[in-house]
Amino acid sequence: MNQCDKCGTDNTENARYCLNCGYELHRKITLENQEEQSIPKEQKGNKRQVTTVLGAIVGILFMFGIQQFFFKPQTAKLDKLMMQFASEINKSCPIMIDSETRLDNAIALPNNVFLYNYSLVNIEKGKVDTMQIKNLLVPKIINFVKSSPQMKPIRDAKVTIDYYYKDKNGVYLFQVPITSQQYE
Repeated sequence: MNQCDKCGTDNTENARYCLNCGYELHRKITLENQEEQSIPKEQKGNKRQVTTVLGAIVGILFMFGIQQFFFKPQTAKLDKLMMQFASEINKSCPIMIDSETRLDNAIALPNNVFLYNYSLVNIEKGKVDTMQIKNLLVPKIINFVKSSPQMKPIRDAKVTIDYYYKDKNGVYLFQVPITSQQYE
């Protein structure tokens, strides 16, 4: 039996309203150990909140999965293309570009960066003005990247090209990063 909290009338277990006064009765459930317990309305609200939060988390995880599935392969394809490009260049390295400059190797780096390692074979770091050499090279490098047909795949992929220069003893001289904004 389900007793009304307002008037004390005994009602059937499944009754929703008191037969005597019409007051809404608390629903009771029977647990495994046969104890009867009413479910407050606040608990029902909390369950809805938990369900909503769990639904939101599942939705976010689903969207993250979709992003990884559709957009990650494009990055992987570009990385693979850049690695192949570096491998092709490295087959002929080291190679003299001119009487002063040797291309030692090329490396595909993360974050869409392609690195060329050069040595200036007739220069020692302490005996030259490295900033003057850098200032002479930068416009020539930018022009080469903009106009060379060999650089088209790199331009199309909007790769940052990094030129790293060492002296004849392998000591760092300077670095020239060329971004897509510079060669577009």
